[in-house]
Amino acid sequence: MGPRGVCWLTHLKGEGPSEGAVLSKRELTVELLCRTARTFAETESEHREPSLFGVTDGKAVGTYLEHKFREDLHRRYVYQEGSSAKGIDFPGLGVDLKVTSRKQPQSSCPYRSARQKLYGLGYSLLVFVYDKTDDEETRTARLNILHTIYVTAGRTADFQTTTGIRRIVENSGNVDDLLAFFEERLLPVEEIEANRLAEEVLANPPGIGYLTISNALQWRLQYSRAITEAGAVDGILRVR
Repeated sequence: MGPRGVCWLTHLKGEGPSEGAVLSKRELTVELLCRTARTFAETESEHREPSLFGVTDGKAVGTYLEHKFREDLHRRYVYQEGSSAKGIDFPGLGVDLKVTSRKQPQSSCPYRSARQKLYGLGYSLLVFVYDKTDDEETRTARLNILHTIYVTAGRTADFQTTTGIRRIVENSGNVDDLLAFFEERLLPVEEIEANRLAEEVLANPPGIGYLTISNALQWRLQYSRAITEAGAVDGILRVR
């Protein structure tokens, strides 16, 4: 079953093939990505890292985890590399990797159009949420990965925007009602595009998203709701 399904996720608790049994690198799939993320999170949560001792820069910690996870994937699988041009970490799978602290589980992503707030980012998210502690005696840091979640593309829209739109549509709302709602929500869209979006919404109401997306030059994504709902809502999977 594809990324929107959950059948493959039920097997994450089992062990995959041993490294000795793997004669060549396999092609990475979403299932294997999540399976590896689960194992990585378990192992990394026990690791003591001297280079991160005393580091308070969340970006530096995130870069460390991202690079280490990709190194783990490179040893096992082949996959299409992400780049700034492609915009996401795993373009072949339609997945972007996010690392964020428990203290403020959020990150940024490129702004493409206001439509993303209604219909989703256009790709799925694999999110590591860590809690960093320093050990003064050993002068090492530990990154306890508290949550690892996979949010399918269809759930990456803004929660308040999508639930508000669905209430309007279910209450026989029209284009004018939607335009007023867009204005109230400060949706960053010009008049012509707003009308086009309103017509699209009436013809094809969006599903409910579970991110909080704040307007900025880049979208600011907040994950608290997705973390809470992981495993309880179709399309938001608790990997670990």
